[in-house]
Amino acid sequence: MAYPGYGGYGGPMQGMQLQGMPMQGGPMGGPPQTGYPQNGGGYPGTFSAPPQQPVNDPMWGYFTTIAGQDGEIDAEELQRCLTQTGISGTYTPFSLETCRIMIAMLDRDMTGKLGFIEFKELFAALSSWKQNFMMFDQDRSGTVEPHEMTQSISAMGYRISPQALNAVIKRYSKAGRIYFDDYVACAVKLRALTESFRRRDQMQQGAVNFQYDDFILCTMSI
Repeated sequence: MAYPGYGGYGGPMQGMQLQGMPMQGGPMGGPPQTGYPQNGGGYPGTFSAPPQQPVNDPMWGYFTTIAGQDGEIDAEELQRCLTQTGISGTYTPFSLETCRIMIAMLDRDMTGKLGFIEFKELFAALSSWKQNFMMFDQDRSGTVEPHEMTQSISAMGYRISPQALNAVIKRYSKAGRIYFDDYVACAVKLRALTESFRRRDQMQQGAVNFQYDDFILCTMSI
C-alpha cells in the first residue's frame, strides 16, 4: 500500500516581500503526486534538506535583532516577530500557542527555540501556507469554509480519508469556519506528524509500529 501523496509546499512564494524583512522568493513545488517522492523529495510541507546559511544573508541582521543575546528565538519572540513582519496581513496575529507548535515543528535540537536556519525554514513554510490559504479566502475575511479546507489540504499534497478530514475540520474550525491562525496550526501539525511518521516508515508502505512512549512523544511534542 502506498503512503499518501506528497506536495511541494513549504518553499517560499515567488516574489513575496514581508514588511520590514528581506525575503528570497522561489518557485513552489510541482503538483501533488502519489506514493513516496522520488529523488529525495519530502512529505507535504517538508524540505528535502534544511537550507544552508549563505554569507551576508539579508535575514541575518533581522534575526539577531529578534533573537537577542541567546542567539535563538522563543515562542514569545516569534509572536512579536511575526506581528512586526506583517505576514498575517489583515488576518488576526498568531496566538502564542500557534507560535509554540511552529517552533516545535522545526526544533530539531529540542531547545524550545529556533536557530537561524530553522527561522528561515519557518518563514518559507509560512509563505506557502499563506498563499494556499489566500487561494480559498477570496473575500479576505480571514476564514475558509470546511469544504475549502478539505480542498486546501488536498492542494498541499495530503491524501487522507474522509474520516480523518472530518476530524481535522472539527478540531480547527470555530462556528463552522477556519481562521488563518488555526489554519496555520493545522498545517504545522500535519507537516510535523507526517514527518515523524515518515522517519519510522522504513519500508515506505504507509504503515509503522509505534511503542506507546514513542506515540506519546510524537503527538504531545507538537
